[in-house]
Amino acid sequence: MAELTFEHIGISCMAGAVPKNLIKNRDYTEHFPADAVKEIVDKTGVEERRFAVEGQTASDLCFAAAEQIFEDNSLDKSDIDILLFVSQTPDYRMPATSVTLQHRLGLGKSTAAFDINLGCSGFVYGLSVAYAYANMPGIHKVLLLDGETRSKVYHPKDRKTGFIFGDAGVAAIIEKNENLGESFFSLNSDGSKSDLIKIDAGGYRNPSSQETVVEKVVDEYGNIRTDEHGYMNGADVFNFVLREIPKNIKKTLARAETTGDDCDYVVCHQANKFMNDYLAKKLKLDKSKVPSTIEKYGNTSSVSIPITIVDQLKDKLSGKKKLLLSGFGVGMSWATAVLPTENVKISEVVEV
Repeated sequence: MAELTFEHIGISCMAGAVPKNLIKNRDYTEHFPADAVKEIVDKTGVEERRFAVEGQTASDLCFAAAEQIFEDNSLDKSDIDILLFVSQTPDYRMPATSVTLQHRLGLGKSTAAFDINLGCSGFVYGLSVAYAYANMPGIHKVLLLDGETRSKVYHPKDRKTGFIFGDAGVAAIIEKNENLGESFFSLNSDGSKSDLIKIDAGGYRNPSSQETVVEKVVDEYGNIRTDEHGYMNGADVFNFVLREIPKNIKKTLARAETTGDDCDYVVCHQANKFMNDYLAKKLKLDKSKVPSTIEKYGNTSSVSIPITIVDQLKDKLSGKKKLLLSGFGVGMSWATAVLPTENVKISEVVEV
């Protein structure tokens, strides 16, 4: 059972970046009539998103966030021992994007760098890896980069996904802090549900071909995509979240000997407004403690938790605080963390 505990480790600073390209969902009517668009937006709560422009990648967003964090906190790049890059939209099939970022950021050759391929749970998983490394003797700082360009994954003619996803990148520094108590992680997976959110083609099981890039009608509602675009079984995903996430959060809180009321903020994956509202109600959480960015950035997959922290909790994490984080989705994979923090320095979100 992947239940991890760390002591005297924490996030010291964070920064985020989004593309300048702003998409207003109610004006996103090229493929669907305005009344259908209004219904989708009202249901999902996604008013705006940011789309990467042609040639702009997740690593570009993470690079901008990392440069901001270095500048704002006067960090010595030679202190970065580990670079972790969380993403399912890397720059290339190979090499690993983390290694190209190590060079681009001017980090030393002794810096370890590797990618973590996970979706909506990825930031919490990435944090657990960062905490594990930071816990080791001789490790000064871990740079965790999390970036996604999900606008490139889903087809704009598929109303089930075409109005939900957006792009963003975040950087965080994790290091030792003797003033912090215990952090608790719960990491989980269920590959039997892997078909719920998936891209069928373009990998090595089903390589790209002339057939995989052909647009086709995929259901009785007239939704269109290719085999190289993502799809999601929304109803089954929702049922999965309702079944697994509340009990995992409660179990992790019990392990940490705390409650939702004791947490200063509860930051969940920004799947859609209805799902997040339901989770808050199910867990009897104070809504003022549950920040949201779904209306502003949409679902940015693994980046949704950290970009919500950067966007909504700037200047709110001074002193000692306790955070509850919950990420869940593609895989299916889910993770919960209860983290103490102290004076986390958060930069303004950068537009690139």
